[in-house]
Amino acid sequence: MSELPPRTTIKRWLVTTNHKDIGILYLITSLFLIVVGGVLAILFRIQMWESGGIGLLDPTQFNQAVSVHGLVMIFWVISPLGIAFANYVVPLQIGTQDLAFPRLNALSYWFYSFSALLLLLSFFQDATWSSGWYMYAPLNVPIYNPAQEMTAGGTAAVLALTLFVMSVTLGSVNFLTTIHRCRAEGMGLWNMPLFTWATLLTVWMMLFAFASLLAALLLLISDRIFLTQYFATNQGSGLLWAHLFWFFGHPEVYIVFFPALGIMLETFQTFTGRRLVGRKWIIIAMVLVAVQSFLVWMHHMFLTTINLEIKTLYMATSIGISLPFDLIVFSLIYTMIKGRVRFTTPFLFNLGALVLFILGGITGVFLGAVVLDYQFRGTYWVVAHFHYVMVAGITALIGGIFYWWPKITGKMYDETLGKLSFVVYFIGFNVLYFPMFLVWETPRRVFEFNTAFTAYHRVATVGALILGASYLIIFYTLGKSLLTGPDAPGNPWTFSRTAEWATTSPPPLENWPNRPSYSSGSLEFVDDTTTTSDGGTVSDGGAVEQADSLESEHADHGSIWPFGIGAGMFVTFLGVSGLTPWVVDFATARGADISETGSPELVYPILVLVGVVLLGYTLFEYGREHFNAPEMAIAERWPVEGIGTTKLGVWFFIASDVLVFGAVIGAYIFLRLHAGWNEFETVPPSATIGLLNTYILLTSSFTVVLALEMAGRKNERGLLVSLGATVLLGLTFLSIKGYEWGQEFAHGIYWFSELQYSIYFVTTGLHAFHVILGLLIAGFMIYRIVTLGAYLEDHRPVEYFGIYWHFVDIVWVILFPLFYLM
Repeated sequence: MSELPPRTTIKRWLVTTNHKDIGILYLITSLFLIVVGGVLAILFRIQMWESGGIGLLDPTQFNQAVSVHGLVMIFWVISPLGIAFANYVVPLQIGTQDLAFPRLNALSYWFYSFSALLLLLSFFQDATWSSGWYMYAPLNVPIYNPAQEMTAGGTAAVLALTLFVMSVTLGSVNFLTTIHRCRAEGMGLWNMPLFTWATLLTVWMMLFAFASLLAALLLLISDRIFLTQYFATNQGSGLLWAHLFWFFGHPEVYIVFFPALGIMLETFQTFTGRRLVGRKWIIIAMVLVAVQSFLVWMHHMFLTTINLEIKTLYMATSIGISLPFDLIVFSLIYTMIKGRVRFTTPFLFNLGALVLFILGGITGVFLGAVVLDYQFRGTYWVVAHFHYVMVAGITALIGGIFYWWPKITGKMYDETLGKLSFVVYFIGFNVLYFPMFLVWETPRRVFEFNTAFTAYHRVATVGALILGASYLIIFYTLGKSLLTGPDAPGNPWTFSRTAEWATTSPPPLENWPNRPSYSSGSLEFVDDTTTTSDGGTVSDGGAVEQADSLESEHADHGSIWPFGIGAGMFVTFLGVSGLTPWVVDFATARGADISETGSPELVYPILVLVGVVLLGYTLFEYGREHFNAPEMAIAERWPVEGIGTTKLGVWFFIASDVLVFGAVIGAYIFLRLHAGWNEFETVPPSATIGLLNTYILLTSSFTVVLALEMAGRKNERGLLVSLGATVLLGLTFLSIKGYEWGQEFAHGIYWFSELQYSIYFVTTGLHAFHVILGLLIAGFMIYRIVTLGAYLEDHRPVEYFGIYWHFVDIVWVILFPLFYLM
């Protein structure tokens, strides 16, 4: 679909794959969810008007409000709000027409949107998540948390977060591929705008940090639905969750803050009228922070039994990560001193964000010290510090809304109302959060506190209402702009330097009438083609192309299938959330000591069936659809010049999946070391069967290589035979694995029996799931060969499938000795 329906129609927003439309969808959805999170916050702040609560919420409802507020704001608001701007602005800044994979971009949004819907629906499934946004073990499993005993709502919240992580992974792969391969001619990495730099580092962190979270969530889902025991034992479960979660959790702080930092850097340049002082040093500092963010996670675990030497090491890395930020802060301050500041609404919000972040950073250094952390951990000092950092990011993101609002809407806003919204916002923020430093001895996540602190908590509640009122002013300002605001010029800011301001407001569908280029050292637009007398075209390389072939390269901008796949995933996950009682009945029937939960509801298995059918159909149609997303013929691609766009995307996905498997295998190693390596009773599988399956998978890798060779020779029969052999070998592997599991079941070994059995079944089951996915892809490729003669002219898809299949085989080569020989 090259032409899109008008923006005034619902169909436009269901089918669009254009990066600007997707950015607007992210923006609207995240702003709606910030209201949801804000309402929950006001509810529990009112509950804390006096110690013991005023009766507005009972303890379970209070815990749900606090937990879902944290989940919504951290996952569904701050990061997606930054991704909204990344979607809209980054392609414009680097001079490309769209992201590398437009349909994947739409799919990422719909996964995000449906994950939010699933989280909100969890309130209506008995009870939603109530154990904090960090989901600590063992309180994250029902057996240790009576408030969530087998509730579908709690499981739905975990599944919603899993679907959100899938969205993040797709988006990360897309942005990494786009920024590395689709920059305008002459735009080297050092020359990229700072918001694009911040986005690049953000998605690099996302690719690996969220992989760790995905692994943790998969294990938690296994515990909650299939009754495995990763987080339900006293054999290191709590420490395992902490390691997996905080390896994600601390990079997440910078993941949510870097887009805001990018906006601060852009607006400080624009509204001081000068280039940032020490620009290259700022980039180096951000790179250092991105790398160091993965080396500080254990400071969240200072209260555990980790030895003092390790704690001291992580205290040093935690305090050390503040040093690059010091450089960035001083650069921003010196830029203001050297420039001429214009106190517009965007600049005020970003200046306010800088002030708040400085205070949040200083108070965070206290928590990086082991001794002080013992005192402050679990108190309102942490709550105040956390919000001064995280909500400082939201403050800058709001500044970004005002900064790019004229570009997105083509309308100017009322500057007086904008400044009023900032004043109310800044006052409300500090009235809400600063008193929390003063009453730091209050334990977090409870509504009972020392009555001597009542006045401070009441002040904080008033601050919450003031902060909420500021959002009403912001929404009114933006709504008034849409309805009656004056038209915006292409560039309403005098000293803006980046390429998005070089096109109209809003930009046309494909961003540019001609190709942007920086080859001369500054931005210019190059007309690559001229019309010939016979109606063809001559490119700047001199090749004559017929008009119809040029037309065939016209980009598509719409597809309904990403929405359909998102809906299929939503229905499937909603059904899966209620399957636990069915598994409990199964386990109880086999002698497991698990209490009955009553008759399971039939609606959940039906939803799973409907969801899987819908998902299968939409994925099939997604694969069949002819969607044209032309690659830029002339672009800066260092350091990946020799790797194709799709191939690079596959490699990024594999890199993320490596960490998922690494975390799951690491969980096995950690738990086994915790119990004592030789004392850990493992499932006694047959080494002969494992060796046979190893040979089978390695042989299947050979047949994939043979398939690629046959495709290169345009040998359709050979290609079919080779791929067919791969499928048969994969099915043989699964059949042997099924037989092996059946033998274990026959001897009373189930995944819910013991921790070591859980580890074996989950780890090998995750690998088997990857094999099944590979077989489905191979089956679809065979269908395309039979019906269309595909892959003979362009055999690259066979190569991409081979990369995935070889990865799956390598994982098994690692699993075989771990489970069969050790």
